[in-house]
Amino acid sequence: MTMGEPGPRSIPELRGADERQIREEVLTHYQPAVLRGLVREWPAVKAALASPAEIARYLAAFDNCTPVDAILMPPQARGRIAYDEAMDGFNFVRNRLPVSAILEQLARYAQFEDPPSVAVQSALVADCLPRFGTDNRLTLLDAAVAPRLWIGNRVTVPAHFDESDNVACVVAGRRRFTLFPPEQVANLYVGPLDFAPTGAAMSMAQLTEPDFGKYPRLREALAAAWVADLAPGDAIYIPTLWWHHVESLDPTLNVLVNYWWKGALGAVERTASGMDCLLHSLLNVRPMPVQLRKAWASLFDHYVFSASDDDLAHIPPHRRGVLSTMAPDAAQRIRELLIARLRR
Repeated sequence: MTMGEPGPRSIPELRGADERQIREEVLTHYQPAVLRGLVREWPAVKAALASPAEIARYLAAFDNCTPVDAILMPPQARGRIAYDEAMDGFNFVRNRLPVSAILEQLARYAQFEDPPSVAVQSALVADCLPRFGTDNRLTLLDAAVAPRLWIGNRVTVPAHFDESDNVACVVAGRRRFTLFPPEQVANLYVGPLDFAPTGAAMSMAQLTEPDFGKYPRLREALAAAWVADLAPGDAIYIPTLWWHHVESLDPTLNVLVNYWWKGALGAVERTASGMDCLLHSLLNVRPMPVQLRKAWASLFDHYVFSASDDDLAHIPPHRRGVLSTMAPDAAQRIRELLIARLRR
């Protein structure tokens, strides 16, 4: 944010809330929230508050030497995950190393004045640090929701969204979360849907040094932003499809554990993907003439986005077919029909 620009609003906070209150007042509402001190009693957080060396030793003690995905960025990238200049690739290289090796690498880079940036992203804790999840549990969620590990020095992940609800817990270092409501998509200058540095389509605009000449609508996004700085022991709830820009602020070692889930609160379900529908619409609807697209927009709005049971009152329940809540076998028949049509 530059001087003179409107500042973002603070993300609402709860401090000292119990699990019942969080479930009822946060996780069932489509609005982000900071959960101060949610995991302050984790042994990992206590180790991190002692020193970077102590949390590194703590994590290494759980390491079973299974390699995890990591990225390495040169110093000139300044830790910001991005495309290369020609958008033919990305500004990092990938590697697979055990967590202990990553921690040793970060310890060496901590001695550099201008170090490369290293990041482990979304490593399943059960795969690489199997006992960590037992000693550091988030009982707020169902045990089936798998924890994932993020480790690095100073790294910035540009604004992107996930198709899951997310609780992210800061273990070591500080993180700044800048969030945008889903409707800000037009103002974030999102890159390709099918060619993204970390899999999820992300904003190509920098937030910390915004170029309003190149990205003028970014001003509107920043005016609608929500922001919070999290310390060890704090957590944040990010609803599905909310854009989030995440900065790891400690120059030497940052650790975060997050939990993604879909469907019912705290459960792990295989639910339909809105992205599948979006891609199908890009294939079939977007090439149509403008007026025809507008006509389809009316149908989508009526049957999907503004759908109401009142709109179906004129149809007997047993004749509502695909307009009703479908049984699993009926839904599967429609999937198979779509697959067949796409193959043609």
